[in-house]
Amino acid sequence: MQNDYDVIVIGGGPAGLAAAIKAKEYGLKVLLLENRDVLGGIPLQCVHPGFGLHYFKEDLTGTEFIYRFIEKFKELGIEYYTGSHVMKIIPVSDIEKRLEVITPQGLLELTTTTIIYATGARERHIFEIGITGHRVAGIYTAGEAQTMMDIDGIMPGREIVIVGSGDVGLIMARRFALEGANVKAVIEIMPYPGGLTRNIVQCLQDFNIPLYLSHAVTRIEGKERVERVIVSKVDENLTPIPGTEREIECDTVVIAAGLVPYLKVLEKIGVMIDPATKGPVVNEYLETNIPGIFVAGNALVINDLVDYVVEQGEWAAESAYLYVKNQGIPSKKWRKIAKGRNIRLVVPHYVSGDRDVMIYARVQKPEENVKIRFPEIEKEVKLPVVRPAEMVRIKLRREEIKKAKDKITMEVVPND
Repeated sequence: MQNDYDVIVIGGGPAGLAAAIKAKEYGLKVLLLENRDVLGGIPLQCVHPGFGLHYFKEDLTGTEFIYRFIEKFKELGIEYYTGSHVMKIIPVSDIEKRLEVITPQGLLELTTTTIIYATGARERHIFEIGITGHRVAGIYTAGEAQTMMDIDGIMPGREIVIVGSGDVGLIMARRFALEGANVKAVIEIMPYPGGLTRNIVQCLQDFNIPLYLSHAVTRIEGKERVERVIVSKVDENLTPIPGTEREIECDTVVIAAGLVPYLKVLEKIGVMIDPATKGPVVNEYLETNIPGIFVAGNALVINDLVDYVVEQGEWAAESAYLYVKNQGIPSKKWRKIAKGRNIRLVVPHYVSGDRDVMIYARVQKPEENVKIRFPEIEKEVKLPVVRPAEMVRIKLRREEIKKAKDKITMEVVPND
């Protein structure tokens, strides 16, 4: 029996749109499913620049960037449903996956050879970061505050404290300042910032917004709305130090405590999860342990730049094309990418040596004047600095990968 589609893309953000466009260009029969009412994902609410520097070699706003993909997607006439929710994926066989999807037209049962899962990430919320106190009005995640301001034109508050120094939080600090709000502080529990250096400079330093490292918001207080937060210094174990408490008066708390890949549907069918990335374990085709299911973008690993998200979407589409063409990915000799000194996470997890592979990694702590070393294949890359907030992206060539037997260790060492 022939499937309804060669590939179904779940998610209509940058990774999903890029994957659907590339799959269509490969000649596959494609369907895209998006649970919002419009295509585009998070960049629709990003009115700030910094998008497309790698992919388009231009500095675009999020909306300018994503509309280039939306327009191309529609030009190609790719089939899609908005307002649709994937309730269940049933892997019938290696070459048939069944999906149960609720759409505005009703419940659909669809079959496909491959799935590209590009649902993005969710924000960590207040219940995950140990803040006690009153549950009052005026507490938002950074994404909620961004949607209110840039989509709905609503100002969430005037006296702002931002918890966490991830990129969205930094960008929102600038956004609040530009709209006339008083950003009292950005509070970061780690001893180093969580966002890109360019955002620390452009969003905080340029607007004289204070950043408190090794500090935590331990309590929120207020009657009907936020009135103040209690902030404490933390020790090397991230535990609040008694006697260091101080109050900051504010009417709004914005939680920017990072993102977590959104994998609800995949977890139900037994996809293996990497505890470090919180995303799936994948091979060099971005394929999970379930054959024919590929993952791209922030559902795979939290990326710094939308350009990397698009790159992964196109990579997953190429893999889906090879899968459809060959009726599966041929079995290979896989070499595991092992995490060595000062490497917190790495994607993909397995490589074969049949092709060049882009490796994405993050370090555990900042270091200067270092080398990224792969001892088994005698490869070294010198870097002036590495930071947890900035992804390390290195290409391994097929001939280099083939030098390794069972594993390739990636490590950060001083550049002596």
